[in-house]
Amino acid sequence: MTRTPWTRPVLGLARAVALGLASLAAPGLTAPAAADRLKDIATLAGVRSNPLVGYGIVVGLPGTGDGGSTLTLQSLESLISRLGLQVSAQDMNAKNAAAVMVTAELGPFLKEGQTTDVTVSTIGQAKSLKGGTLLMTPLMGADGEIYVVAQGNLVVGGMGIEGRDGSSLTVNVPTVGRVPGGGSVERTVPSPFQDMPELVLNLHRPDFATAAAVARAIDRTFGAGTAAPIDAASIRVRAPADPGQRVAFAGMMDAIEVEPDAPPARVVVNARTGTVVIGGEVRVSPAAVTHGSLTVRVSEDANVSRGTTVVAGDGAVIAPGGAPVVTPDSQIDAAQEPARAFVFDAGVSLSSLVDAINAVGATPADLVAILEALREVGALRAELVVI
Repeated sequence: MTRTPWTRPVLGLARAVALGLASLAAPGLTAPAAADRLKDIATLAGVRSNPLVGYGIVVGLPGTGDGGSTLTLQSLESLISRLGLQVSAQDMNAKNAAAVMVTAELGPFLKEGQTTDVTVSTIGQAKSLKGGTLLMTPLMGADGEIYVVAQGNLVVGGMGIEGRDGSSLTVNVPTVGRVPGGGSVERTVPSPFQDMPELVLNLHRPDFATAAAVARAIDRTFGAGTAAPIDAASIRVRAPADPGQRVAFAGMMDAIEVEPDAPPARVVVNARTGTVVIGGEVRVSPAAVTHGSLTVRVSEDANVSRGTTVVAGDGAVIAPGGAPVVTPDSQIDAAQEPARAFVFDAGVSLSSLVDAINAVGATPADLVAILEALREVGALRAELVVI
């Protein structure tokens, strides 16, 4: 019997596929409804995209370009000179052109001649890229090598309108556009997928229990000893060395369903928007909370009275009245709502926690204050994260 480079005997791809499909369909091994596909919670180590960036020029704008920007004029002069023409920057106007930064993602396994989308963003004074065309722009990786060449007509979702009196209206973001399929791959990034002696799965959210569950699910499909967790984030998987079998093996592995372990108890507070998100595993120990509000209202008023006028018996005015007299009249009222107290029993759940806080009419700011106080006394059994 021929042995593949696995560390245990296998009967070939056909038997492995048949065993895998049979195990997935077996009544006792069907994943629960809350299970996730392995491809949705983990990625293969080394199989990733690479960011690319480049500097380019967009032309054909309807007067919404950079105008007299020195950067854009120098770029146009350099570009035109490479085409065999001699021109000075002082003789040009860049109102129909814009200097832009071009970014793209070089996905894994992309080969020469394939295309990828590119994003174009202004860096000068251009007001809109609508109607523009990106000229040939080389995109470089972190190593300084050129991997993609981008060019094409821009698709812009925003719109900007400006009147002669200086008024303007902007819808969405007209200074950013995309060129679908505008990047042509010129260089391939080597992938370690075919050369790795073993495949390594990296979880999106490291968790010891989830890593162990993934290894068990893979073993149920392909046999005991196929997978072993390395740590909370990675699982080592033995795979065939033959490229065709390895691709089929990876496809079957991606379809395996795993039920991730419950996330850690966590309360996330957005201090800028007042948004509070409480995880389903949050619990509190016995605690009593008193919530009340004090409202102080100060109203200012003024009493105005005229000066005294002295009049003789015959009606003649002896002393005219003085200037009006203004007397301040301030009123300060203080009103405090009755303090409302509520008690948390041991191990109270998320729904009870929210119901108790909502019952006292707490605002988002009050809710944050209550949660912080519960954490300080040690009653909040969760991590409080402020973003």
